[in-house]
Amino acid sequence: MASGSIDSYEVYAIKYASVERARQSNFLEPVDGDPDAPMPLDFFVWLVRGGDQLLLIDTGFSRVSALARNRSFVQEPVAALAALGVQASDVKHVVLTHLHYDHAGNVNQFPDATVWLQEREIAYATGKCMCDRKQNHFFALDDIAVVLKRLYEGEVRLIDGAHAFAPSIEFHRVGGHTDGLQIVRVMTTKGWVVLASDAAHYYENLARMNPFPAIFSKADMMTGYGLIRQLADGDANIIPGHDPRVCERFERLDIPGSSIHRIA
Repeated sequence: MASGSIDSYEVYAIKYASVERARQSNFLEPVDGDPDAPMPLDFFVWLVRGGDQLLLIDTGFSRVSALARNRSFVQEPVAALAALGVQASDVKHVVLTHLHYDHAGNVNQFPDATVWLQEREIAYATGKCMCDRKQNHFFALDDIAVVLKRLYEGEVRLIDGAHAFAPSIEFHRVGGHTDGLQIVRVMTTKGWVVLASDAAHYYENLARMNPFPAIFSKADMMTGYGLIRQLADGDANIIPGHDPRVCERFERLDIPGSSIHRIA
């Protein structure tokens, strides 16, 4: 467990890329309205800080990866952190919600950090499910290799289920999207905030109980919806992993070239 205590933390959503998508492509079940209507998807990493705690949640992907996957790039996550006064060497703890390419790239840019990961996620990403192209194409082998190398070097902490990282910061496995997907619960001045990552890509996935179609276990995904609501102090404190409305609902910091939004 990390040291230090504090009543509440600051939380920031850092948008680093986006991609255009059609509405139906973001839901497993049929949707109302025009299924071909534009419904873009944003990519985020998140920063939690306060007292002596500094926690980076996910590491995003690079400009090179954005070009390879035809994503519109805003800014390297490490550059956005620098705009907040956080250098890569300041980051001593990184929690990876899961190992998909858009959440677990750039890990090598934080050489001084301990990486926190669910044990079931590393087993999933290196096990028989990766023989299935429908599952493995969300992963980047180079990213997995970096995490495995750091595991062998003793720089990865594998956890199982719920974990109290620090006072008022918790990790909870929910599964669903991947077998080891975890969410982060943080106490803020607004109460408990849940950074849901891909347990809910969009607010509407959760509201309509209609999940994003990239699913390892639908049963775990649906159970996860209940856990998210249980852990957050109200739906307004649930932050989905890819919804552009996060940028509309929360104040954007006045930092040129960045898209950083203060959650709490």
